[in-house]
Amino acid sequence: MSRDTIIEQARLIYKTTTLMRDWIWKIQASDACGMVGYYEFTSSQLHAMLATHEAGQVTMTKLARILNVSPPSASAMVDRLVEKGLLVREHSTKDRRKVVVSVSKDAIKAIEEVENKILKSIVDLAEKLGPETTRKWYEVFECIKRELEEQ
Repeated sequence: MSRDTIIEQARLIYKTTTLMRDWIWKIQASDACGMVGYYEFTSSQLHAMLATHEAGQVTMTKLARILNVSPPSASAMVDRLVEKGLLVREHSTKDRRKVVVSVSKDAIKAIEEVENKILKSIVDLAEKLGPETTRKWYEVFECIKRELEEQ
């Protein structure tokens, strides 16, 4: 395969993943409006909340690493989300010296509603693509996930 072909394929992959990211973001943003404390909600704050939800309970250091921001930036984001009632800060039950962050009960319900809407949208898209294309899509994403997790 020529270098030009590989670059062309890489460009299509990039553009398509960008379209998918924007499509999912629109679904998240439209449903996030119903969340408690949504006012002036930034994409970074939503990312922080979703990352915290994925991790369960997370220390500030780990959250900063996940978000690829400095600990002070993560702390500022968490402060705003705690004020809005979306995240909760508490001492770790394993080590009282550590402070962990988790998603509030109200926010968990809202996140699950958003995730369900995203899953429904993906199912709708998969049905439009048909079973064979969906199977190939799944297999490719399975390989990508495995490769990225190894890095």
